[in-house]
Amino acid sequence: MLLAAAPAGAESSLRLPHPTAFGTIPASTYDANHKRVGEAHLVVEELSENRVRLLVESGIDGGARTVASALLEPTDDGRFLKLVKEESRSFDADGIAMGVMSIDHEAGTASCNTTREDGMTTETIDLPSDDRVANVPLNLLFQPLVDGTTDDVTFQLLLCRFGARLVDIDARVASRENDGDGNSIIEVEYQPNFGGFVSLIAKKWIPKLSIWFDSRGPNEWIAHRIPLYSKGPEVFVIRDGLPSSWLGRLH
Repeated sequence: MLLAAAPAGAESSLRLPHPTAFGTIPASTYDANHKRVGEAHLVVEELSENRVRLLVESGIDGGARTVASALLEPTDDGRFLKLVKEESRSFDADGIAMGVMSIDHEAGTASCNTTREDGMTTETIDLPSDDRVANVPLNLLFQPLVDGTTDDVTFQLLLCRFGARLVDIDARVASRENDGDGNSIIEVEYQPNFGGFVSLIAKKWIPKLSIWFDSRGPNEWIAHRIPLYSKGPEVFVIRDGLPSSWLGRLH
């Protein structure tokens, strides 16, 4: 029983801002050449007791797709949100489940369930006591960068390829472009930090990871670029309704 008990007081130490708007944001999935290949959407829901649920789904029509979600709840003082659980499910081009990535911030554990030829394998690791893991709600996590209240954000990602592990991540504003009407398109870039020389070498094979924001709000998120899944195609997930001239800025 003691071995099965959750660590006392386990919780995420990250403090995220409350969403400024709720609802479904229609989006589309594009390939690296900005050709539309499928539907996507971002859902921000307000649940009971002021909990918040995020759901992000993207993929290629009739092909590979990923569904990710996060559950957050208010901190004791109600000023911020903290992560409770996160989950990501990936499906290959034939619609076959590739596995499930789960993070339980209250239990202090993270797990990778991977489908292999010989069946499903599960690997579980403990989260650090100062848990700063965030795989899903990056649109909220990066808000201080968009607002200009900080120059960098550090956190950790759970990765499942080559075994479950946590990787240190650094995020910063890569560019701010004015659109001519007093608004800005802000690109936040985030990359693993392996330390010194190793990080420089790693940049040659690590995909470029970015999220774009519109300073006008209230739904500041514009788009993000990410591999659809581990070793999967790199895609852009872009909010519907953007001026066509903006697509060329996402590269």
